[in-house]
Order: sequence, then C-alpha cells, then structure tokens
Amino acid sequence: MELWMLFVIISIVSILIEIFAPSLFCINFAFAGIITAIVAIFWGNLYSLLLIFLVLSLLSILFIKPLLTKLLKKDTHADFDSQYLGKIVKSIEPITSTKGAVTIYDERWEARVKNENEEISAGCDVRIIGNDSLILFVEKV
Repeated sequence: MELWMLFVIISIVSILIEIFAPSLFCINFAFAGIITAIVAIFWGNLYSLLLIFLVLSLLSILFIKPLLTKLLKKDTHADFDSQYLGKIVKSIEPITSTKGAVTIYDERWEARVKNENEEISAGCDVRIIGNDSLILFVEKV
C-alpha cells in the first residue's frame, strides 16, 4: 500500500467518527491526514510523514478546533435568543429556584426563578429572561 493511501484512510475514518460522534476532535485528524496524503504523493519517507501528521494534528487541535467551537456556539446562542428570550409562556408547574416547568412551542422545559424566595404558581404567564443549558430562567409577567 502506498503511504498516501494510508493517510487518506486515516482521514476518511476520522470523518466517519466525527459524523457519528460529533465533538470537533476527530476532524482535526482528517485535516492533518489530507494534507499529509498530499505531501506523501511527492515524498515517501514514513517517519517524516508521521511527524508531519502529528505536528499538523497538534496545530489543528490548538488553532482550528477553538475557532470552530466558537463559531458553532455563537450561532447556537443567537438562534436560542431569537426563538425563546422574551417570549411569554405558561407555567405548567409551580416554579421556584430549584424546580418548575413551562411549556413553549408544545415542548416542556425545566424552568427556574433567579430569586430564591420567589415562587410562581402553575398556570401563570411568565417571560423567559435567560437560560443555563436546558433550564430556562423566567419572571412573572
């Protein structure tokens, strides 16, 4: 087997792993594998190619992964803000700082109030003012 084929196979396997377990980690090896495969077409020393692959993988992890992560998080956050923040919804359970739920777009979401002493009854209108992962923070309207 030619060395360039080995690095193409590494790239394909890395892409498949990234598709089935998206973490933005294996994609770095795919980038490094493609570039190393191109270099291997013109130069065939195995140890040098492995060194190139490792250096490119490390650089990709250090520089490309943070960029992709930042770009993807920015889009997700903007999408959440436009769909949920400021919306007025109904509480379906009493809401406190430790428990509660609301319904929005026919979906049940965990909800909390920021003030520990506050409690909102079930059936009240509340406004979504923020989130922490999958928990919405609300205030009484």
